Amino acid sequence: MARKWWTLIVVCIAIFMLLLDITVVNVALPAIQKDLNADFVHLQWGIDAYALTLAALLLTAGSLADRYGRRLMFTGGLIFFVAASLLCGFSHTPVLLDVARGLQGIGGAAMFATSLALLAQEFEGKERATAFAVWGATTGLAVAIGPLFGGILVDGVGWEWIFFINAPIGAVCLWIALTKVRETRDPSQGGVDLPGVITFSAGLFCLVFALIRGNAEGWGSGLIVTLLIISAVLFVAFVVFERRVPNPMFDLALFRKPTFTGASIVAFALSASMFAMFLYVTLYMQNVLGYSAMETGLRFLPLSLLSFFAAGLSGRLSERFPVRYFMAGGLLLVAGGLLLMHGITIDSEWTTLLAGFILAGIGIGLVNPPLASTAIGVVRPQQSGMASGINTTFRQVGIATGIAALGAVFQARVESKLVDSLAGTPGAGRSDQLAEAITAGGSGQAIAQVPPQFQGRVSEAANQAFITGFNDILLVGVGIAIVGAVSALLLVRRRDFVAAPGAEGAPAAA
Repeated sequence: MARKWWTLIVVCIAIFMLLLDITVVNVALPAIQKDLNADFVHLQWGIDAYALTLAALLLTAGSLADRYGRRLMFTGGLIFFVAASLLCGFSHTPVLLDVARGLQGIGGAAMFATSLALLAQEFEGKERATAFAVWGATTGLAVAIGPLFGGILVDGVGWEWIFFINAPIGAVCLWIALTKVRETRDPSQGGVDLPGVITFSAGLFCLVFALIRGNAEGWGSGLIVTLLIISAVLFVAFVVFERRVPNPMFDLALFRKPTFTGASIVAFALSASMFAMFLYVTLYMQNVLGYSAMETGLRFLPLSLLSFFAAGLSGRLSERFPVRYFMAGGLLLVAGGLLLMHGITIDSEWTTLLAGFILAGIGIGLVNPPLASTAIGVVRPQQSGMASGINTTFRQVGIATGIAALGAVFQARVESKLVDSLAGTPGAGRSDQLAEAITAGGSGQAIAQVPPQFQGRVSEAANQAFITGFNDILLVGVGIAIVGAVSALLLVRRRDFVAAPGAEGAPAAA
């Protein structure tokens, strides 16, 4: 078999493993919460720690891969990711798990940043479009079976195995990468952009930390205000540094091309609207509707499978039709799906979400392959590592800030609804504690401390508060997706692509 096909295989397996680790963690969170006695903040950090380190280091990994070798960076990241996965599985405290998830993100950054670049170096013309379509379908497959696979592992052998499973998968990937994949690099690249790494990473951390802790500390508190100010200052400093250093990790000149800017906004919007919402959908299914992890995974299948099939279709059709319509149309479907999910009541069943799952699943699949080809298609091949890293950075920043921002709205609405619902009951004085318990999935223990004659009312109030908060953040997600769709329509254009639009296999961008 030709080397290029081995490259496609190993990249797809690795990306499948990385994305699987995101989706399976979502359905495992309630089990992790119970086993490690984690609160809602730790649940958020269980996802955000991974997204933060991945987003913060993607650009550096992409630049280093261009300079020192893309295969070297890929295999090094793979080894680091598997080692961190084992540490996740052996974690016995929420803090240790969150730290291990952050370490996973470091390895994930190296693999994500080089995945599309490895494909771009091996495939050209029509075959490149096919490779990107397969890559997009792989992301859809990971979403498709992730929740179900995670549910089976959690219910069957324990949540630890969602991390342990990465060891054999990683071993196969390492063998293929070392024996079948060609090494390439761009010697003209400079050294590590240390000021850029520090300012971007620290600024993003301060922003997400402020969003996650805003409700608990108070949005006007000295800590939160200080964190937000520091974050803004660091991001300004990051822009200043990137404009002045000779070899920036984040080439701001790329954003002079409206198409590259549009693709970055689309990546952020898809993650912040839909993928960040998976955490709250999972909590609703397991903590309000009472489904197990496997039962939750089964109910995700309509969304997941449609995403998989739609990705394969859009990957092929985007060779002939304008990619901006796939990205804009997909995000509008995501917005429509989230809007259809809105309106859940205390008596709703999971089928209330079904129509929304169908639309959102198709939307996700339509966006992913054209988005990947656009991110690479508007830069010179020598910058493919950086371009891939920037686009995936926007995806991960979208997940991290989306979860944190949605969580802030969610917690505030839950607490506000509880205060109104429990007025005049023994639970009124415990609204704060009950709100925290609801968001963390531990409302049962808090309700048990209420006098028996009031437990029914408090339990109903708790579920109603959760549903109120969930409905509100669904509308926030709708707005984010619409902004992304409009950006795709206005910014993505044919003439920004490096390859001639009429060339065989070139994406139709206009």
